Amino acid sequence: MNKTNTKYYFLIIGIILIAFNLRPAITAVGPLMGTIRDDLQLANWNTGLITSLPLLAFAAISPLAPKIGNKIGNERTLLLGLIILFIGILIRSVAATLTLYIGTTLVGIGVALCNVILPGFIKEKFPNKIGLLTAIYTTCMSIFAATASGLSIPLAKNFGLGWQKSLLSWSLLALLAIIVWTISIKLTRTTMDTRLYEPSARKLLNSSLAWQVTLFMGLQSFTFYVTISWLPEILHSQGFSISTAGWLLSYMQFVSLPATFITPILAGRFKNQQGIVLSFGILALTGYIGLYFGGSFLLTTIWITLIGLALGSSISLALALLGLRTTNARQSAELSGMAQSFGYLLASIGPIAIGLLFDVTSNWSPSIITIMIVCLFMTMFGLGASRDKYVI
Repeated sequence: MNKTNTKYYFLIIGIILIAFNLRPAITAVGPLMGTIRDDLQLANWNTGLITSLPLLAFAAISPLAPKIGNKIGNERTLLLGLIILFIGILIRSVAATLTLYIGTTLVGIGVALCNVILPGFIKEKFPNKIGLLTAIYTTCMSIFAATASGLSIPLAKNFGLGWQKSLLSWSLLALLAIIVWTISIKLTRTTMDTRLYEPSARKLLNSSLAWQVTLFMGLQSFTFYVTISWLPEILHSQGFSISTAGWLLSYMQFVSLPATFITPILAGRFKNQQGIVLSFGILALTGYIGLYFGGSFLLTTIWITLIGLALGSSISLALALLGLRTTNARQSAELSGMAQSFGYLLASIGPIAIGLLFDVTSNWSPSIITIMIVCLFMTMFGLGASRDKYVI
């Protein structure tokens, strides 16, 4: 193995470690929402802010990320994102409402920088392996998202850490990524081109395809973040213990892994991805309809399995489309900034709106019906975004 290959392989390891950090700081919160709410005496809609604030940060930072990449290089921008994430996790672990919100916002800013940079970075450095690398990093992201959901309650209760230290534990993963990525920068700085192109907003805003990709990503993210935020509470209301509900949320994310991995690879082999969209659209609707009616543990597990497969497939396709619907790294960075800015702004409404809807109705049924409607629109825009066309 020559030195150039060694540098690229080390870079891939760095990308994987970044992927490990893109969701745990957020998904670890879902099973603890009720505990945090009761400890800090928050209303449900206030509690929903814990999930919505990172999404608002995504929306605010995403258009700026390519510009930051141009200033300091995209490798250093990724490192900056990890450092901000690490600091945010530390601040959030302080048991006060203000520090909870500030730390959560910083978590969102750090993740947003990495979210936007990675697709364009992969498009530029590995243009012939977009599907494979997207599959790898989205699968790694999903594995640790699921792990965080499953471990939150055991860490908080079984190990006596409380919700603060349970959330704080994920700072160790961020610290590891910071160390490895720092080494990666030193190894690759002499051979890697660090340019990341700034977005041409006017062209994208006039592109109907760009808006379809954006709305697809936004509605998919809406569904995902609402589900990881409130599924444990929904299941708890149906008679499951909160611990079992947390593990079912973790199971939902683990069972999504095959779809998360396979979808980008399949998408890269077809010019048109509409069949994939129809498949996960049907799975999602079936799963949420089943969740609406509830049932035994076995039936509930089946509904959650369908939801997991749909969410895993849709998120990885959304990220793959950032490369597949563009012709070069510049366009990919532009589309990534737009899709994640407007898309996550839309998604940020979800956890707050669903929490408020429950506060008003004291019933989860209207919330589940709302999610079903969102899934229909997600499928519709996904069909448009998956056509064999380019944004510009």
